[in-house]
Amino acid sequence: MKRIATIILAITAVISLLAACSNQPEEKEDSLVIGIDDKFAPMGFRDENNEIVGFDIDYAKAAAEKMGTTVKFQPIDWKTKESELSSGRIDLIWNGYTITDERKEKVLFTKPYLKNAQVVVTLADSNLTKLDDLSGKVVGLQSLSSAADALNAHPVKSKIKTVTEFSDNVLALSDLKAGRLDAVVIDEVVIKYYMSKEKNTFKLLDESLAPEEYGVGVKKGNEELLEKLQKALDEMNQDGIAAKISEKWFGEDKVLK
Repeated sequence: MKRIATIILAITAVISLLAACSNQPEEKEDSLVIGIDDKFAPMGFRDENNEIVGFDIDYAKAAAEKMGTTVKFQPIDWKTKESELSSGRIDLIWNGYTITDERKEKVLFTKPYLKNAQVVVTLADSNLTKLDDLSGKVVGLQSLSSAADALNAHPVKSKIKTVTEFSDNVLALSDLKAGRLDAVVIDEVVIKYYMSKEKNTFKLLDESLAPEEYGVGVKKGNEELLEKLQKALDEMNQDGIAAKISEKWFGEDKVLK
């Protein structure tokens, strides 16, 4: 009988301990979750070892170090990037994210850190040379991207036979090489990276569609995070860290001061 009582007391103690542990508040991981398109070279993409690398990846890691935190990169469907941010599933949109008036209504932006432009690429042996040559052609682009915004805002859009949308630029360029597209609207930063890797495969039309600038997107209402992040980015400009990261990926300092 004494033995049974001892066992009951032991079980009660274990249950009490487990209950006490369960009532403890969960410790939140001190990191920033960054939403990215992991096929957006050279800003953020997977290398031959399936590791996420790129200019924005190094840039974000350096900024996080300045802020005394770490980062976790979360590949997302780029079409739902603002929804991912507003829901709290990610803390930042940071992957060649173009600043537009429409997006400013949905997110807070840091100051611009890199210039870009939407351009039109075709195959090197194509007879297309200018925007008017897209009349009656099939053009591809990434869905719900700034490429789509730039094309929709340009008069040449009404002359194009078909606009085909893709989930990422890699698929669009693959269809271009396969002959299923005549041209692709794409970020200049992105296509110049691919042109450096695939010599004599692509060429750019003489005219660009629209100049633009990249910024980091922060959830509306989180001015505190925006302020801390901007302070870190400003410090990186001052101490030369931003320039070193740019030189690594672009061969020159392209970061806006």
